[in-house]
Amino acid sequence: VQLQASGGGLVQAGGSLRLSCAASGYTFSSYAMGWFRQPPGKEREFVAAISWSGGSTVFADSVKGRFSIFRDNAKNTLYLQMNSLKPEDTAVYYCAERSKATISDRDYEYDFWGQGTLVTVSS
Repeated sequence: VQLQASGGGLVQAGGSLRLSCAASGYTFSSYAMGWFRQPPGKEREFVAAISWSGGSTVFADSVKGRFSIFRDNAKNTLYLQMNSLKPEDTAVYYCAERSKATISDRDYEYDFWGQGTLVTVSS
C-alpha cells in the first residue's frame, strides 16, 4: 500500500487549498479513508473521513462547514477541499487508509499512512 499526499503550500487566511492523496497497491474503492493533521508542537488530530463509496463522511468540529472530503474511486484518489483557511489550520496533513469499509475518527483504526504534506496559513 502506498499513499502519496500532495497539494500543500502557503496560503493566506481566508484562502483555499485542495489536497490530494494518490493511492496504490490495494483496492482503493473497497476501504474508508481519512485525513489527519499535526499542528506544530501538537499531537496528531482527526480532520475528516469518508466511507468506501463516499456516501458517508464525518468531520472534526473545527473544520465543519469549511472543509469537504471526497474521493474518485476510478482515479484511486482522495481529496480534501479546504476553504476559509485559518492560521490554526497550519499543520502537516496526512491521508490514511482504514482496512474496513466504514469510517472512523480514531487514528489507531487506520492501517496505512501517507508521508504528509505541509499546509501553512498566514494571518
